[in-house]
Amino acid sequence: MIEVRDLQVRYGERTVARVPELDVREGECVAIVGESGSGKSTTLLSLLGLTEGAHVSGHVRVCGVDVLQAAPRRLREIRGARVALVMQSPQAALSPATRLGTLMRRALRLHGVGGDGIDRVMREAVEAVMLDPRILRRYPHEISGGQAQRFAIALAIALGAGVILADEPTSALDVTVQAEVVGVLRRLREERGLALLLVSHDLALVSTIADRVLVMKDGEVVEAGPAAVVLAEPSHPYTRELLEALP
Repeated sequence: MIEVRDLQVRYGERTVARVPELDVREGECVAIVGESGSGKSTTLLSLLGLTEGAHVSGHVRVCGVDVLQAAPRRLREIRGARVALVMQSPQAALSPATRLGTLMRRALRLHGVGGDGIDRVMREAVEAVMLDPRILRRYPHEISGGQAQRFAIALAIALGAGVILADEPTSALDVTVQAEVVGVLRRLREERGLALLLVSHDLALVSTIADRVLVMKDGEVVEAGPAAVVLAEPSHPYTRELLEALP
């Protein structure tokens, strides 16, 4: 679902992210971890061609589309419909004056999903993330942060996305709600075969869901491998520092 080779993202003469290899298969979760400024989010955004003003080189293929060579129209077609981006604070991207159901219906129609079955698609999507369909009648300010995160995931499901790129999706939530969101993502992987690329600084969270881990520092991948190995027997001093910083 995601295939990256020799990715480099540069602003002027400064390289802010360099990823030699990154693959995410159907039903798999790969996590990119590291402190703020390590290049995690930049790497994520480059997979959708959203690093405005940057020079991006290498090989990036997402859902069969060569991201670095595709026309802007082709990229717009896959954004949301095939590859969904779930940000840290999705409420900031929701119009405060528009009900969630109207927002979801507009997004579906934008990507050609409509007809008599649209209400059923919306209902099944929110139920898949453990939300009551009545939430579609609410405004963004009437829902919690955890509900907003699950709504963003529900929108990806409704659009039929096969890949979810999640950028710190639980960092603004309390521990109980974090567990709910992670549980939803884990179940969707298992039941629907979603490919999940997760960006996080929370190694405790990563250990509960990731199959493989990439550790980034100062824009470079310093360690990569199976999560069970990297988190239990880290080979790089920086990874050990991250683990030692866990409370």
